[in-house]
Amino acid sequence: SVRSFAKKVGYPILVKAAAGGGGRGMRIVEEAGALEAALESAAREAQAAFGDGRIFVEKYLARPRHIEVQILGDSYGKIVALGERECSIQRRHQKLIEESPSVAVDENLRARICDAAVRLASAVDYRNAGTVEFLLQDGDFYLLEVNARLQVEHPVTEIRFGCDLVAEQLRIAAGERVSDPAVPRGATIECRI
Repeated sequence: SVRSFAKKVGYPILVKAAAGGGGRGMRIVEEAGALEAALESAAREAQAAFGDGRIFVEKYLARPRHIEVQILGDSYGKIVALGERECSIQRRHQKLIEESPSVAVDENLRARICDAAVRLASAVDYRNAGTVEFLLQDGDFYLLEVNARLQVEHPVTEIRFGCDLVAEQLRIAAGERVSDPAVPRGATIECRI
């Protein structure tokens, strides 16, 4: 139950719309007395915004960094990770600045996060371009979501790795093998204005 989950991880917790995005249907719950009202209002907003009132809860991280890993998986079981993008600068849960590499991720942490993304994708026989998103706080990272598509910020990875992710996605769809990623060069920043 939601109450037992909240007791296990501790408050605050975050209520989120299952079919949502962009911060719609999200509520931060600071204490048990506010839980019922948050569940009801998040479900109402989710139904109005997405036509789906389902919600879920997760541990709330007060000041996390938003780190995502670009992945490619082919029909032969090969999954590659093309580094991380940092998307922590946001306005109302909408990404404004995307950069690679993240200044908060050292080589050890990068290896751990990319390994986690590859293991997750391998566990579900993932075939496509995609993004595994994590929240990073105090040296620990938590799975946020997987986007089974290219995202607006994919050129950040393309420039840094010297690749064409759209072409890779088409090659995967045609049954070809994923290319090994090139060695990343420099740093890339994208700004949404």
